[in-house]
Amino acid sequence: MRWAALLGLMLCCVAQADEHGVNAIAQGRLQFKGGAMAVAVSPPPSSIQRVLIILHGRLRNADTYLHSAEKAAAQAGQSMTTLIIAPQFLNEHDVARHQLPADILRWQGNEWMAGGQSTGPDPVSSFQVLDDIVARVSDRQQFPEVKDIVIAGHSGGAQVVQRYALLAHGPSRIAPRFVVANPSSYAYLDAQRPMAFDPASCPTFNRWKYGLENLPAYASGQTAAQVEDRYIKRDIVYLLGQQDIDPQHPALDKGCEAQTQGAYRLLRGKFFFDYLSRRHPQGLNQRLVEVPGVGHDGNGMFNSPEGLKALFGQ
Repeated sequence: MRWAALLGLMLCCVAQADEHGVNAIAQGRLQFKGGAMAVAVSPPPSSIQRVLIILHGRLRNADTYLHSAEKAAAQAGQSMTTLIIAPQFLNEHDVARHQLPADILRWQGNEWMAGGQSTGPDPVSSFQVLDDIVARVSDRQQFPEVKDIVIAGHSGGAQVVQRYALLAHGPSRIAPRFVVANPSSYAYLDAQRPMAFDPASCPTFNRWKYGLENLPAYASGQTAAQVEDRYIKRDIVYLLGQQDIDPQHPALDKGCEAQTQGAYRLLRGKFFFDYLSRRHPQGLNQRLVEVPGVGHDGNGMFNSPEGLKALFGQ
């Protein structure tokens, strides 16, 4: 279990289910200065050449996303070289209901989705957690064979990935590739929006997490120009399901801030990529890829031919 020791990973706890909380508590624990992070981790390959960090959405179902990513790795023929890590961002309700130890990192509600700080045991940004995981697996002395780090998420997890790509401190030895699949919204770089609206009717449209006003503590000291300059250089794939077109989807963000970005997810993704392309006509290190025949389905997205290529570069 050398890989576990290198990550500082403990495999310690039994999965639990509860209809009023998360479906399962991930069995792994990553140790940080501010506390222990719940994580689900794939069986380690003998040669770890790629690390896929897969992020859950609002349901905090890390095991579900781990299994979907494992299926994708097997389909791509990459299981023998890929370690998959699925962090689980628990909230106060989860920790109390499942009677978890006091050292488990937890957040208030969904504040982890925007890089917010944990409420216990110490204040740690969810983005700092991702920074630390990336730093560990890109450490040449500990993981000498790792050449590729991918951070991917679907729906709520994709919202986290896009915002993290905006604010990530870096740099690390290995620059991650980000896969943003079917998020409900994006953080824009200025006050432009594709839909006409009255700002007085939606005064929060450009506040974080929809824009760069009122950035979280994690972004302290960063200017909007610095954020944008780093962001456009990131390797990002916007993976959009061609059938994710329901403006009444129950999990779609219908707040006024998101509505300024378009009526449904496919449109919002196209609008955002077009916005970036027009803002940076010299070119981006980013691409938009549509997945035919797939709607709001994380497993379908990541296990499609387009998803496999985005995750594994094939």
